[in-house]
Amino acid sequence: MTENVKLYQAAASDIEEITGLYEQAKGSKFCTWDEHYPNTEITWGDLERDALFCMKTETGEIVGAISIDDDKEVENLKCWNKTLKPSVEIARLVVKTEWQNKKIASKMLKELLKIIADRGIKGAHYLVDKNHKKALAAYKSLNFTRVGESTLYDGNWWCYEREI
Repeated sequence: MTENVKLYQAAASDIEEITGLYEQAKGSKFCTWDEHYPNTEITWGDLERDALFCMKTETGEIVGAISIDDDKEVENLKCWNKTLKPSVEIARLVVKTEWQNKKIASKMLKELLKIIADRGIKGAHYLVDKNHKKALAAYKSLNFTRVGESTLYDGNWWCYEREI
């Protein structure tokens, strides 16, 4: 089933559907998002920075989204490897409820890592809730290394990173 989906750079016409996916995820188990985050303004900002991507089926249905973030507080964490500069933070990964448990998250990450590499980026990192077993399992096969932990934004995060 995942062979029929592909990651695309998001377009303005995708914003409403992507923000709908964010809203759908809020309140689900281990989701750290709230009524203020992520929001339409953040999503538009990602789009304007060419940093918003969506996973679509052959018929154009959006089944997931992922962003490259521009968060100075995350970038300033001391755990990141300074030799992997430039690097980016992967953030706001979401998969449509009915498409979960079908390896969509892993596929999105793999395809995004290729895009990041094509942009000349040396490293990628992300924060993940320490208790989010599904997310941790999805990332495990992608050769990310746990390099630290953080309580940024009142969270309880593991910090993961890898060379591209």
